[in-house]
Amino acid sequence: MRLVTYRRSIEAEARLGVLVDDLVVDVAILGERAGSPMPSRMLDFIRLGPVAVTELGHLLQEAGGRWPVDGALPLAGVTLLAPIPRPDKNVFGIGLNYIDHVAESAAALDTSPDLPKQPVIFSKPPTSVIAPGEPIVHRADITQQLDWEVELAAIIGTTAQRVTRENALSHVFGYTVLIDMSARDCRRAGQWIYSKGQDSYCPMGPCIVTADEIPDPQTLDLWLTVNGVEKQRNNTSHMLFKVDELIADISQGITLEPGDIIATGTPEGVGAGRNPQEWVWPGDVIEAEVVGIGKLRHPVVAG
Repeated sequence: MRLVTYRRSIEAEARLGVLVDDLVVDVAILGERAGSPMPSRMLDFIRLGPVAVTELGHLLQEAGGRWPVDGALPLAGVTLLAPIPRPDKNVFGIGLNYIDHVAESAAALDTSPDLPKQPVIFSKPPTSVIAPGEPIVHRADITQQLDWEVELAAIIGTTAQRVTRENALSHVFGYTVLIDMSARDCRRAGQWIYSKGQDSYCPMGPCIVTADEIPDPQTLDLWLTVNGVEKQRNNTSHMLFKVDELIADISQGITLEPGDIIATGTPEGVGAGRNPQEWVWPGDVIEAEVVGIGKLRHPVVAG
């Protein structure tokens, strides 16, 4: 199941939809017509737990393609927002989680060449999240080293506190695509939040694919291009710490709640690791995909 947050028009409220072929079916309207109330917001839907996904599946099956007149719109005719437009908490970020990225970062960014013994965790504030297609803002007065990172993001579905690796994935609601934009020259005394947490530095979307459709998140290809030139291509099987390990590790000390987002790290190929180093500038276009989930495309603009 592919869930989106969408607007019918610029002035319209953000609503929860489910993608069916080339249509966005409004979840709340579908439920209302069937006499089974459903939320109109993604976070409210996630908080209902696994029963919500099951019930929505039943509603879609019962509809059999006969959608409410005002409850299904062509995908091309709506505006997609980030699936969770304003997360309740900071996005959890994971640094140095692909072996080759550890090596390129050590050479270019003065990080340790040794493989991390535990996940390296940072965060990106909710204000950094932007919708598919929205511009990434390049502030020349702040950075001259704006870099890219394509990532798989896991969305927590049920509260996870001190969970084991064996049952960690049972707490996942679904997965989406995230670009972790990073101003490399804005790191401060080893801290990354200002480097990675600036406004527009967390493009996310275009949808959340529910976990039942991705039983193994360690089998997904992901790639990123700048102006059509491939910069990153890899597979999530090469993560140093797998998704279940990340959830188990974080939850030992920080309770994960429904709607929390974990960006699981990026593979090698970032601009800082190239020789000579490469950065993005106003006028550039970044495209990224996690195959099986979706693609993002974002222009870079001066701000």
